[in-house]
Amino acid sequence: MHGKDKRHLLTGGLVLIALGVLIILDKTGIYIFSHSWPILLIVISLGVLLQHVKDLGGWIIGAAGVVFLITENWGYRLFEIAKYLLPILLIVIGADLIRRRVRKS
Repeated sequence: MHGKDKRHLLTGGLVLIALGVLIILDKTGIYIFSHSWPILLIVISLGVLLQHVKDLGGWIIGAAGVVFLITENWGYRLFEIAKYLLPILLIVIGADLIRRRVRKS
């Protein structure tokens, strides 16, 4: 089994576990399943980041999941969060570019 296949197994396994837990929480009335889709983005992000913590895509997926989780569950309007999201994203990308440049030197 190749590395890429192992990554898919880990992420897939995490997603299945999360789905099972979310369905149980919905059936017991603890948490509404229809509000849980952002959690799946966060779980996918964790699967990616557990294998390669420097994967910028994993961080972006996770950040999107957190933003959508907040807007879906606590009623914050997306535009209120978005005004901070772009500057934070620019800082993260800039820091990553500097880190890569320093590493090459």
